[in-house]
Amino acid sequence: MRFQFLVMVLTALIVSTSASAHEIIKGSIKSSDRFYPGTEREVQVYVPDAYDGSSPACLYVGLDGILCNAPQVMDSLIAAHKMPVTIGIFLQPGVIKDRDGNVTRYNRSNEFDMTSDKFVSFFEAEIIPWVERLHTAQGFPIKLSRRGADGMIFGLSSGGIAAFTAAWHRPDMFGRVFSGVGTFVAMRGGNELQAIVRKSEPRPLRVFLQDGTNDVWNPLFGHWYEGNRMLATALDFAGYDARYDWSDCYHGVKRASEIFPQVMEWMWHDWPEAPKCGTTQNNLLDTMLVAGSSWQSEIRTFAEPLEPHAIYPSTKIVARPRRGDNCLWQYTIDENGYEQNGQPFYWLHNYDNSLLTVSALEFDGAGNLWVVTNAGIQICDQNGRVRGILMLPDGVDAADVIKIAVMDGGISLWSKKDVKYTRKLNVTAPTPFVTPKSQGQG
Repeated sequence: MRFQFLVMVLTALIVSTSASAHEIIKGSIKSSDRFYPGTEREVQVYVPDAYDGSSPACLYVGLDGILCNAPQVMDSLIAAHKMPVTIGIFLQPGVIKDRDGNVTRYNRSNEFDMTSDKFVSFFEAEIIPWVERLHTAQGFPIKLSRRGADGMIFGLSSGGIAAFTAAWHRPDMFGRVFSGVGTFVAMRGGNELQAIVRKSEPRPLRVFLQDGTNDVWNPLFGHWYEGNRMLATALDFAGYDARYDWSDCYHGVKRASEIFPQVMEWMWHDWPEAPKCGTTQNNLLDTMLVAGSSWQSEIRTFAEPLEPHAIYPSTKIVARPRRGDNCLWQYTIDENGYEQNGQPFYWLHNYDNSLLTVSALEFDGAGNLWVVTNAGIQICDQNGRVRGILMLPDGVDAADVIKIAVMDGGISLWSKKDVKYTRKLNVTAPTPFVTPKSQGQG
């Protein structure tokens, strides 16, 4: 299907009539079939008086529209030079209407509560281009910075988890994130994010979480306050630059509105410096990661891949994916080379309860299994549990990876696009016919 980007501008240009030093541009967008077919959403774009179109502005995204008196707070902080010149995009979730104009589907939970990168990809592909086609009342074109250090996103409740997952998947877009009364509960997988944060290498993010002891919005799905506290302990464990506000508040906007000016000032206090990756307490990643190392690439030519599988260094075990299964299967290999005793053994993480793409796998010298997936490079211990998750190289899709190799001092990935990626890590290559030291059953 040929995707079409359909745009309807319902209100051409609206300038605030208050004493505040800003302009608000309003419009409505209908999504393409690529992301959320048939949905329409209202968008408001805040442009501060200090913006003159000469250079890209920083970006602030507010989900569920304008909350916490954000335009006035931003006016004050920009005027006081406590945050940079920033354009705000205030976005409502999508709805689908019938031919009579009545809403037949509310898409908020489907867009905001999901844990994959779908929403942030939609924002990048459809919302930003629409905004950058606008001009201010003075005729200045809207220009937005693409630096993660220049981007912040905020949301409440389902918008709170949406803000966090957008920054989590795309720290190169949003290095700063504020989640109020976030829905980190068992609704669409939000309760699993704290586990993924603990197992993943730290990302360059600054995070603020807010919630209260009386926030049990819907106990069917879980306890909102407990979910936020669990995510907070995970962020601390993983070394993030994070702050929290815990009170006795209920589920709502009141407390976030009270602290919003202080949170915004903290978020931007050291701009233009970018948030930095912290030091994780994950005992697997802590020993593997090399400070300052990143993916390096070179052009190489490779043959087409074989069916993905990995042979244990002892040559007595094989791991391989099964179609339609998010667990990798492990088989023992008998003296005649036959596979037996198969079990779904290596349990892998995913986002949105979706079927993983598993494209390549390899054992290291310690008997850990490295698995290239669209949820990152997942590292399983000898007992089949994911202990660490590394990010793929920027712009690399797991489906394009045809091979992973663990070497002494690093790993390599080979791509269908004839590119080899390498990264320095404290790891050892497998030695054929040598059984790695047992990790026990703990």
